[in-house]
Amino acid sequence: MQKKEMDKEIAQTVEDEKTWEVTWGTFGRELKKEGFIAAPMVAVSVLQYLLQFVSMIMVGHLDQLSLSSVAIAISFTNVTGFSLLSGMAGGLETLCGQAFGAGQYHKLGTYTCTAMLSLLLVCPPICVLWIFFDKLLPLVGQDPLISLEARKYSVWLIPALFGGAILKPLTRYLQSQSSIFPMLLSSFAILVFHILATWGFVYKVDLGSKGAAIAFSMSTWLYVILLLFYALISSTFEKTRITFSMESLLHIRQFFRLAVPSAVMVCLKWWSCELIILLSGLLPNPKLETSVLSICLTISTLHFTVSYGFGAAASIRVSNELGADNPQAARVAVWAAMFLSVTEAIIVSTTLFFCRHVLGHVFSSEKPVVDYIAVMAPLICLSVFMDSLQAVLSGIARGSGWQSIGAYVNLGAFYLVGLPVGVVLGFPLRLRGKGLWIGIVAGSVVQSALLALITGFTNWSKQARRARERVFVERLSGDSEAN
Repeated sequence: MQKKEMDKEIAQTVEDEKTWEVTWGTFGRELKKEGFIAAPMVAVSVLQYLLQFVSMIMVGHLDQLSLSSVAIAISFTNVTGFSLLSGMAGGLETLCGQAFGAGQYHKLGTYTCTAMLSLLLVCPPICVLWIFFDKLLPLVGQDPLISLEARKYSVWLIPALFGGAILKPLTRYLQSQSSIFPMLLSSFAILVFHILATWGFVYKVDLGSKGAAIAFSMSTWLYVILLLFYALISSTFEKTRITFSMESLLHIRQFFRLAVPSAVMVCLKWWSCELIILLSGLLPNPKLETSVLSICLTISTLHFTVSYGFGAAASIRVSNELGADNPQAARVAVWAAMFLSVTEAIIVSTTLFFCRHVLGHVFSSEKPVVDYIAVMAPLICLSVFMDSLQAVLSGIARGSGWQSIGAYVNLGAFYLVGLPVGVVLGFPLRLRGKGLWIGIVAGSVVQSALLALITGFTNWSKQARRARERVFVERLSGDSEAN
């Protein structure tokens, strides 16, 4: 028995040596593959982010009440709804990506249908929460009038929530097959439609902030129709066609097993950032502190739409190669993704640092805010650098299927390290908003370091075996029952 184990270890060592030979020989080609996926995915992420950005700009020209209420409504609906759906859909990156790599094409349609049904089940409780926003927001110190207007906006976003429950799995379905350009074209068309629709409803039909929410819901459903129509008629998806069957219901438990920790990975950091913004309101001069930290969060969020594209590319390549039982290629994909991530992080953070004295002018004309942003710029740059790393590392986690580990990492990084450090520095040590943001940076450093260690020590041959077991689980169980 021991001889067999030793032979197995020797064989594994030989395989690892071959892996490094393959890695250096294919690294350039893998960079090219991931670049072709990442570039359009970055554009898609930015275009999708701009939908809500357009809504805020349009409403911002009405009055201060409308702007404040819509800003709060967008923040809370993202935290409690859209981020949850997006995070849960990350479970599909594991299932669809690995099934596609394994050649089990029919399962992509089945898994996608499972994800749609699962996310639709999550929507009704979220709707109840949104309907009672005007009762909940005053509990966290918000003005009752602003809370009432935020609730009206949120209620008109409910159709967009149900649309998102279909759209999020649909984009992962296309993404796992590296079909990115249809999403790019659709995203651009939807953004143009959304600009026109929002302008029309807000100003021409005189619906005010409610018109922006209606336009967003319409844009979301139009996006769903365009992508679903393409997925159902294109010959590209002949083998992976989305069809509803009883098999879709059988996979719900398996999907939730990956979707819940995937959602936790996404939401934990998002919630910690929102908590930091709320805590800034307790500092001396809360108006200045809240404004500055909100700008920091806006910059961080905008950059994350870029780094998410690199994370999506990493998830696609790793999941496909693991499903195809190519651990060597999966390892190459990891190193290529990290190289692209670090390169992007250096470029963006360096640019932000050299623009630190003019960065604040983009968001405000008030000198105290502009000067404060210049002081915060080095921390913003470090935060941006860490976000780039963690976006790719999280993508690798989703592609590999170890979202549960990532969830525990995020919990420890931000709630055992980040928030406590931020509170101590911000209040007892009186570093104010700077101290609070240092806490977020500290959490990001711990998160990225732990994810990097886990990725570095991952046995990719073992991950490939697990991926094959996951994809062929039904066939294996069927065979055992037959025997």
